[in-house]
Amino acid sequence: MTETITHQDEVCVNTIRAFGADAPAAAKSGHPGAPIGCAPMAHCLFGHVMKYYPKDPRWFNRDRFVLSNGHACVLQYTMLHLTGYDLSINDLKKFRKLDSKTPGHPEVGHAPGIEVTTGPLGQGISNCVGLAIGAHHIAAKYNKPNFNIFNNFIFCICGDGCLQEGVASEACSLAGHLGLGRLIVLYDSNNVTIDGDTSLSFTENVIQRFNAYGWHTQTVKEGDRDLSAILQAIKKAKAVTDKPSLIEIKTTIGWGSQNEGTEKVHGAPLSADDIKQLKAKLGLNPNEAFQVPEETRRFYADVAARNKAEYEAWQSLFSKYGEAYPDEKREIERMFSREVDEKVEVALHDMAKAAADTPASTRVLSGKALNAIKDFMPELIGGSADLTTSNETRLKGEAPFSPVAKVGSYADRYIHFGVREHGMAAICNGLYAYGCFRPFGATFLNFVTYAWGAVRLAALSKLGCLFIATHDSIELGEDGPTHQAVEVIPLCRALPNMLCVRPADANEVAAAYMLWLRHSTGPTVMCLCRGSIPPIAGSSVEKALKGGYVVSDFSKSGAPQVIIAGCGSELQFCVEAKQLLTNCDVRVVSLMCWDTFEKQSEAYKEEVLMQKERKQGKVLCVYVEAAGTLGASRNRGIMSVVQLEQLLLLIRVLSFSKLSTVLEGDTQRQLREWQERTPRYIGRHRAQQFQTYIAIRTTPEPLSPRSCFGRLLKFPPEALNGILCYCWEKFFDVHIGMKGFGASAPRADIWKAFGFTGENIAKKVKEALK
Repeated sequence: MTETITHQDEVCVNTIRAFGADAPAAAKSGHPGAPIGCAPMAHCLFGHVMKYYPKDPRWFNRDRFVLSNGHACVLQYTMLHLTGYDLSINDLKKFRKLDSKTPGHPEVGHAPGIEVTTGPLGQGISNCVGLAIGAHHIAAKYNKPNFNIFNNFIFCICGDGCLQEGVASEACSLAGHLGLGRLIVLYDSNNVTIDGDTSLSFTENVIQRFNAYGWHTQTVKEGDRDLSAILQAIKKAKAVTDKPSLIEIKTTIGWGSQNEGTEKVHGAPLSADDIKQLKAKLGLNPNEAFQVPEETRRFYADVAARNKAEYEAWQSLFSKYGEAYPDEKREIERMFSREVDEKVEVALHDMAKAAADTPASTRVLSGKALNAIKDFMPELIGGSADLTTSNETRLKGEAPFSPVAKVGSYADRYIHFGVREHGMAAICNGLYAYGCFRPFGATFLNFVTYAWGAVRLAALSKLGCLFIATHDSIELGEDGPTHQAVEVIPLCRALPNMLCVRPADANEVAAAYMLWLRHSTGPTVMCLCRGSIPPIAGSSVEKALKGGYVVSDFSKSGAPQVIIAGCGSELQFCVEAKQLLTNCDVRVVSLMCWDTFEKQSEAYKEEVLMQKERKQGKVLCVYVEAAGTLGASRNRGIMSVVQLEQLLLLIRVLSFSKLSTVLEGDTQRQLREWQERTPRYIGRHRAQQFQTYIAIRTTPEPLSPRSCFGRLLKFPPEALNGILCYCWEKFFDVHIGMKGFGASAPRADIWKAFGFTGENIAKKVKEALK
C-alpha cells in the first residue's frame, strides 16, 4: 500500500471522472453520477491499496473488489481498463450494447476482473461477506508458519441504496458477529436516491447502526478531494483484524457537473454541453471522449509493475509451500480448478446402498449424503438459516465457523447463518465466487422465496451453490399453509440455469448430489420431504442421473396403457396406484429433475414418456405432484386441437391483442371482427381467463396457429359460451396437483384431503380412460 498523494493522482481521478461521463453519453443511457462521485475512492483502491495481477485475473491471493452499487459499473470498467485487464477503449464505447463486455450492470463472465454480478442493490455487499468468510477460512486452514500464502482483503464500494436493502442488513449483521476483519466497505455517502434527497426515506445514523453490528467505523468528511484521508482510513481499517470495517466517505454525486448533488445526475447521461464544461473543469480536452492523459498511463504502468512483482513473489512462495506441504498445495489447486475428488461419488453410492432398504425422509438422506462426502470435499462449507436440526445439515465432527475459540474456529466449516435466508443465499454466492468452495445453505422450501433475489443472481452468474430446501410440500403437515410450499417448485423450475431436483429415496438423493456437483453452470435447489417415506423398488442412481426414468414398467398385458409420473414424496403414491389399477397396464416414471430430463436425447424422452402414442390416444399420461400446476404441462412449441372424446381441455384464454401478432391476412382480419363482437369476453390489453370446455371436430394432428384460428373463427362467439384459443401441446393428459393453498393437519390427513393417495390417483386414471 502506497500513501503519498501527488498531482499525478489528481490527473488520474479526473480521467476516471471523465470516463464516468463519456460512457453513458456514448450509450445514451446509464448512470454517470456515482462513477464521477466515487472516482477518488476507486483510484485509491486500484492505484494504492489493492493487490491484483491482470494477466492472471484468477490469482488465488488477489484482493477481491466488488462494486455493490452496480449501476455505477462505468467506474469498475474504467478501472479495469486503466489497470491493464483485457478491456479496451472500444469495449467501453460499446457500453450497454448487445454482446459487449460492458453490460449495464457488472456481470460475471463478461469482463475479467468482475468478481460477482451486481445491480440489485444490497447483493454485492452481502456477497462480500461470503468472500470474506472464504478468505478467513482458507487462511486459517492452509497458512503455515513462514507461509502466509493467503492474506488478501475484500474491498467493497456501496451506496445509500445498498444499505437500505434488507439483505445487506442480514449479511452485515452476521459479518460483525463473525468478526470478519478482512472485509472493508467504502460507503459512498452522497445523500441522494432516485426519488431525491435521502431525507425523504433514510435518516438513520448508519455509523451507529454498524457500530451496533460490531463493525469498526470511520468517516471521511471530504471524499471529493481528500485522497490522503481516504488512504489513511483504509490503512486504519486494515489494521483492525477482529472486525469488519465501514468507512463512510462523504461525496457529491456527479461532482463538477451542472446538476451535481441532485438526483438529476443519477440515472441519465449528462448533456453534451455539461460534459464539455466538466472536462474543462477537470483540465481535460472538452472535445475528446475517453481520453487517457500520459500522466495517467504512466501512473497505472507503475502500479502494474508493482503488482507484477508482488504476484511473482507470491508464486515463488507458493512453490516453496508446495515443497514443504505438497498435499496441501495439490488440494488447493484441485479446489480452485473445480475438480471434484472421485471418492465423492463413490461415497454417495455407498450411502445409497447402506440406506436403500430403510424408510426415511429425503431430508434425513440428504444429511447422510452431506456427511458421506464432507471428508473428501474440504471445499464443502455452509449451514442453515437457524434450522440445522430440521434441515438435517449438521456436519458431524465440524465445529461452527467462529472467531471464538470455545465455539469453533475460522478453519471450521459449519456456518450458523441465523434467521437470515436472503443473507445466507447471498453469502453462499460470495463463497462460491471466491473460487474454490462449494457452499450450501438450507431452509424450508417455502422460504427460498425469502432468498429469491440472491438465488436468481446465483443462476444469472452461474454459481454452483446448493440450496437445500426441506419440508417441500403440504406433506409437512400441522404447520399449515404458511409453511407449505405450493408455488415454489414451479418458480424454481422456471429459473434459467438452476436445477430443481426432487428425489424420492436414497438412490435418488445420491444422484441429486451428483447432479449438483456435475452442474457447472448454475445453482441447484434440492427439494426434500419432511416425513419418512418407503424406498422405491426399481429406483437407480445411474438412471436418476438422467433426470427421469422408468421405475416400474408395463407388464405387456394388453390392457389400456397408462403412464403415471411423479417425483419426491408423491412417487410412492404413483407406485400404489399401479397396484390398484388391476385392469390397466401401468408404467411408473420418476421425473426427479425436469431440466436434466429435457437435456436427454429425443429418443430417450420418447422411450420414457411415449408422446407419439399418447397423441394417438394409445397411452394415457398422468402427472402427480403436490405443487402448483402452472408449468407442469411443458410447452413444446406446437399448436394442437384434439377431439373432445380424446381429452377435455381446460383452456386459459389469453389477450387477443397479443395473439394477433402471430396471425396474418384474413385470419387477422377475422380476429379483429371477433374483438369488436365480443367485448364481454375479450380484453384488448389484459389477459382474461375463462374455464370452458369446447369440442372441435378435427383430426388429432397438430395444427398451425393459422389453421387452428381459422377453424375457430368460423363460429360466432355467441354460440360458444366462451372462447377457446392457443392451447400448447402437453406432456400429460391428467395432472394431479395443488390448485390452492394447503391446510394445517397431520400428514396422513393432508395427503388424503388433497387427493395425494394411491386410491385417488387410480380413480382419476379410470375417469380419464372412460
